[in-house]
Amino acid sequence: MSSSARARPPRSGHRQERQEHTPPPKARAARRPQRFSALLSVRSVAGEVFLLQLAVVILLVVAAVVALVVQARSSAMLDARHRTLAAAGSFAESPGIVDAVRGPHPSAVLQPSAQAAAKIAGVDGINVYTLDGVTLAHSDLRQIGKRVVGPFSKAAAGTSFTETFAGSLGQSVVSVVPVKDDNGKVIAVVSSPVTVQNVQSMVNGQLPVVLGTAAGVLALSAGGTALVSRRLLRRTHGLGPAEMTSMYEHHDAVLHAVKEGVLIIGGGGRLLLANDEARRLLDLPADAEGRPVTDLGLEEGIADPIVSGRSATDELHMAADRLLAVNIRPTAPFGKAGTVVTLRDTTELRALAGRAEVARERLKLLYDAGVKVGTTLNVERTAEELAEVAVPRFADVVTVDLLDPVLRGEEPPEVITEMRRTAVVGLRGDHPLSPVGEVIRFGPTGPMAAGLARGSAVLEADLRASRRWRAQHQANAAQILDRGIHSLIVVPLRARGVVLGMVGYWRGQDSPPFDGEDVSFVEELTARAALSVDNARRYTREHDMAVTLQRSLLPRGVPEQSAVEVAHRYLAAQAGVGGDWFDVIPLPGTRVALVVGDVVGHGLYAAATMGRLRTAVYNFSTLDLPPDELLSHLDELVAHIDTDEQEWQGITGATCLCAIYDPVSGQVTAASAGHPGPALVDPDGSVSFPEVPVSPPLGLGAGMPMETMALTLPEGSRLALFTDGLIESRDRDPDAGLTALRAALSGPARTPDETCTAVIEAMLPSRPSDDVALLVARTRLLDPERIAEWEVEPDPAAVSPVRNACARRLVEWGLEDISFTTELILSELMTNAIRYGTEPIRVRLLYDRYLVCEVSDGSSTSPHLRRAADTDEGGRGLFLVAQFAERWGTRYTARGKIIWSEQALDAGDAPASMDLGEALLAGWDDEGL
Repeated sequence: MSSSARARPPRSGHRQERQEHTPPPKARAARRPQRFSALLSVRSVAGEVFLLQLAVVILLVVAAVVALVVQARSSAMLDARHRTLAAAGSFAESPGIVDAVRGPHPSAVLQPSAQAAAKIAGVDGINVYTLDGVTLAHSDLRQIGKRVVGPFSKAAAGTSFTETFAGSLGQSVVSVVPVKDDNGKVIAVVSSPVTVQNVQSMVNGQLPVVLGTAAGVLALSAGGTALVSRRLLRRTHGLGPAEMTSMYEHHDAVLHAVKEGVLIIGGGGRLLLANDEARRLLDLPADAEGRPVTDLGLEEGIADPIVSGRSATDELHMAADRLLAVNIRPTAPFGKAGTVVTLRDTTELRALAGRAEVARERLKLLYDAGVKVGTTLNVERTAEELAEVAVPRFADVVTVDLLDPVLRGEEPPEVITEMRRTAVVGLRGDHPLSPVGEVIRFGPTGPMAAGLARGSAVLEADLRASRRWRAQHQANAAQILDRGIHSLIVVPLRARGVVLGMVGYWRGQDSPPFDGEDVSFVEELTARAALSVDNARRYTREHDMAVTLQRSLLPRGVPEQSAVEVAHRYLAAQAGVGGDWFDVIPLPGTRVALVVGDVVGHGLYAAATMGRLRTAVYNFSTLDLPPDELLSHLDELVAHIDTDEQEWQGITGATCLCAIYDPVSGQVTAASAGHPGPALVDPDGSVSFPEVPVSPPLGLGAGMPMETMALTLPEGSRLALFTDGLIESRDRDPDAGLTALRAALSGPARTPDETCTAVIEAMLPSRPSDDVALLVARTRLLDPERIAEWEVEPDPAAVSPVRNACARRLVEWGLEDISFTTELILSELMTNAIRYGTEPIRVRLLYDRYLVCEVSDGSSTSPHLRRAADTDEGGRGLFLVAQFAERWGTRYTARGKIIWSEQALDAGDAPASMDLGEALLAGWDDEGL
């Protein structure tokens, strides 16, 4: 009977009144006039009673009919026995029967008399037999004169009897009487039969009367039962047994268990019902029910609204020393005209309301702490958020002290002797508490040491009377007390069983001192905040690890090369370390590979994945592959990693752009695996975006070939390779980003470093949402004077002229110091090409930071080092090449291969003659192309 629902304000007066006077569907159904068909339902008590009574009446009537039929049949059989015996006895004693039996024609005399006597007696016949079984008279004339065998021995002996037997007329009741002469001698036997069928017909003649009487009794009984049940149906409103039981249980609960007073007032203002709580609240007499409310001795302030009959919602009225909230509603149409009144004692609720308000505020404070503490994953800021949430709603001042390892993201030590003050909220200007950054050392008897030892909060309700607190703050205890601070709770900041620091909650000025309830609350608040502090500590550790890993994986600088002038930028995302990377990889033939890649996501795994892909790209580049083949191998590697069951997690969302620039031809070849293409800035400052065929991201190529773009660039052009974080963001689509990038790149000629600075300043905020990698390269061309090429005829005799021409060119370049070793290397490479290769054979010298010797032919087979046998006459040339060259290798082209070597421009320790190291070269063989 709670009044909370009644206390809701109505949406409109008209709708509220309609709702108050409209019963629910179930109530309307219960009060609808009941039809007679409801009596046949077992769901209601009246239906159950009616069906039970009707069944009993039917059983009684059926039993009575059966009993009457059985009794009638028994009586009929008894009557038949008596009738047959009387008929047989009367005929046997009739005058003249002895003479007729002894006369010459007994049948002629006895047959008419027997028939007349049978008709008068109402039997089926009267039969006369001699002692030897000859029929003298019979109801069936055909039997006269015939001898029969029957149970007449008793009659022949002079004894009359009656029995049932099966005769010629069927199942019959027969009485047999002897005929005696004057001397008492039996001279004949008289029998009188009555068939059972005739007896049953007599009974059947009585059945209509019996059944008619039974039907009348059944109809009268059913009608009376129906009238009584219908009246019961109206009284119970069609309720079933469970509903009536529940109704009475609820009635008792309202009377005795509900802690809200309930009164039902009938017509004339009489009290019809009052539960126990109403009697207690109003101090009603024991005989209050049935009396007018005005005669119950209630005060006018509470009696008048009760008998007024008007509706009321949570009206406050005084009753003795109690303040009652009164709700009044009419009982119609749920019952007879009247009102129901509920009473609620708000006197007892006042104290609870104050406590509930405090509990509500503290629950809200816990909720706010869950929302506002731990928003930044920064340890210091999380400590400040804890203090800011608690001040001033719970404490006037809050201090947070954390362990130094916690501030660095490390694991807390087991032995704790000092902490660092991390946050102070609630005090401004100069204050007596230790400032932020100061080291706090614990005294062995202070409350902080006690809290650490106990692992729970320590309450100092009165600081002036606390000796152990004064011992902890000997230097500034007086200043703290003079500031008005008088109460303290110290709580260990524990998370996952580890102490991270201490939190001090202080009260001063007019705030009440802390009590025991405050201790339990502050432990809950601190425990929740401790998880946020520990999460921030763990994030700090993981972030530092990820940053360290990423810094170790990203290139710290660019290698020295002459093909391009390079500058780069990398900006970490606001969320932390990401998976973007770039690389500049020098290639043979003075070429250079420019690579930019992106791994979706942030954190340690993204950085580790980036390192794996960067290493794979570098390793594949050592094979001197074109960009499309390099990305195809990388795609196969990523697909293998994704399907390898041994991997912890697959690589998803990785893209890569690879461009190879050749400063000899000025041509750049690029391929992309799901990555944005580069931007091209011509020497005049115009910007374009060459269309690079974009293949699926790494791992999704499914073995499909990559496509490339080839473009010849003028010297001084700038290539800008970037990741999508530069042009895409939450508030900018890629097209708008490309437009902004075009504007940032266009303009007068700038160095790559100046270009990077201009692009970053124009395109990105201080903390981008995604990490960004930018690589800008300005192209150079190799001086044609430093390039020398010769065609070589496929004849060993052609080696010498070409070798001599190379020597002269080296003299022109001022490289006489390495002329001998160069001639030796070229001789070996040209000889192998002539011997094992196919036409055309060419030789090219490139004079750059190294001297590059290239010998190309039309064969796709490649030489390799192997150990030569003692009996081999040759096969040691490649080992000689490997000894005198800094690097050497093979690069395949569309029409064959190029075997190249790089030599330092300084001769250094080059040999002076051909016999140097001859014994060492004897063990190697370079044949086997």
